[in-house]
Amino acid sequence: MNKNRHKSFQPDFWKIVSLVLMVILAVFLLYPLITIGYKSLLNTEGQFTLSNYKDFFTLKYYTSALGHSFLVCSIATVFATLVSVPIAYLSSRYNVACKKLLNMVIILSMISPPFIGAYSWILLFGRSGVVTSFLQKIGINMPSIYGFGGIILVFTVKFFPMIYLYVSGALGSMDASLEEAAENLGMSNIRRIITVTFPLILPTISAAMLMAFMAALADFGTPMLIGEGYKVLPVLIYQQYLSETGGDATMASTLSVIIILCALLVLMLQKFIVNRRNYTMSMLRPPAVVCLKGWKRALATAVCYLAAFIGILPQLTVLFTSFLKTSGPLFVKGFSLDSYRSIISKLGSSITHTFAYSTVAIVIMIAAGLLIAYLSVRKKNKLNTVLDVLVMFPYVIPGAVLGIALLLTFNKKPIYLTGTWFILVLAYVIRKLPYTVRSSSAILYQIDPAIEEASINLGVSPAKTFFKTTAVLMIPGVFSGAIMSWITTINELSSSVMLYTSKTATISVSVYTEVIRGHFGTAAALAVILSITSALSVLLFTKLSGGRSITL
Repeated sequence: MNKNRHKSFQPDFWKIVSLVLMVILAVFLLYPLITIGYKSLLNTEGQFTLSNYKDFFTLKYYTSALGHSFLVCSIATVFATLVSVPIAYLSSRYNVACKKLLNMVIILSMISPPFIGAYSWILLFGRSGVVTSFLQKIGINMPSIYGFGGIILVFTVKFFPMIYLYVSGALGSMDASLEEAAENLGMSNIRRIITVTFPLILPTISAAMLMAFMAALADFGTPMLIGEGYKVLPVLIYQQYLSETGGDATMASTLSVIIILCALLVLMLQKFIVNRRNYTMSMLRPPAVVCLKGWKRALATAVCYLAAFIGILPQLTVLFTSFLKTSGPLFVKGFSLDSYRSIISKLGSSITHTFAYSTVAIVIMIAAGLLIAYLSVRKKNKLNTVLDVLVMFPYVIPGAVLGIALLLTFNKKPIYLTGTWFILVLAYVIRKLPYTVRSSSAILYQIDPAIEEASINLGVSPAKTFFKTTAVLMIPGVFSGAIMSWITTINELSSSVMLYTSKTATISVSVYTEVIRGHFGTAAALAVILSITSALSVLLFTKLSGGRSITL
């Protein structure tokens, strides 16, 4: 009897892990979000009021920013989709030349942050841009790159590769018999695409458009650099919190709550659309590649590579300009390594910080991702379901909003993190953990639970079974997924710009500040370091994953 009683009181390893993780998420995620919601209900004197929300919905200054955000994000997402879907169809269904090279170029164009794209287009088409100056000499005046049109251009070029990867993957997983049946019924090629192919990939297109829209909605650097007077919510949040004339943290909190609610609304709308039009494909017979010949193949190849070239043009621009001589904010004739010497002597710490902080963040993400994925897949219960939902919630939280939430919460004892490197690492972990958890869950579904059961039946404890068996089997897939989280982490700007100090600046922050100061040469050199690091990471991912498709 005593033996059985002792056994019944033995602690359950996974229950303890669930509780510990829930406490950590409650402190570092849930509490900051509650704080920002609470602050939005206070005035500058700390009194309870709804005046901030009243001001938002009655003052055109705020409502126009919300309208601007939805307008540019919606138009850019539509344009990116209109570019990416035809390109994905051509590359998937026809014998476009050098497909692996095409996909690699498109992937490389996707991994740099949007603000680098904005900076590149300024170098090309800004008031003193290379292309603008050349065209002015021959009497052609280009439309301004700044404002509404510039933001849409940058977002379109930046996000069409993301949609392309999703759509091309969906097109490659279709069962060929479906389209063949339509063809046998006498449907034309165009009608078959509209009535059969497009509806089947619509859930994928919808999900990809949602990701592009959310990324555009959360982006701070692009509208800040190229938007000028065209205000969007992330920029307004930043200016409200860090205004030179005295920031208004309560109004910044209100704007943060508004943008979170908008993001959640978009997410629910996408889920509603997908649930209404959901299709299952068996992939018993993958679609055959149609062999084009002569000018038709040349035209299909040219269209695909033209889109890929436009996508990677920003990175090519910063690479080229990083080797140009500079005189103050201007580029002059001749080539030089001065920009690289300058960043090593003056901004070397930002490079060190980026790699150090990102490495620490990735280690934490891998460990947490393994545990949370196991709980959500193998140990399903109400607590773990809540845990899984909480982990995924940062997916809809813009970086600037998360930054403000952390600053408002951890700026006093007992947990004082403001100005420290740890608050940056914390922001990276919170924002990128959803991707690591999902990649870990996908791997875990492929592992037979019987392996773990056999180990436990042999007398090995659940904890030891997980760390010595399950985790070991998961690591290759998790590690390849973590590389993609690493890429997005080193390129992170929106949360970093809210949280950094002069002692904790990262590469992305330094690129942003150097552009603001007009130091375009050093900004280009720093951007090249980011691009090269990201490219090497992609190559490593491709090797480790065995050619698995990339999604961020």
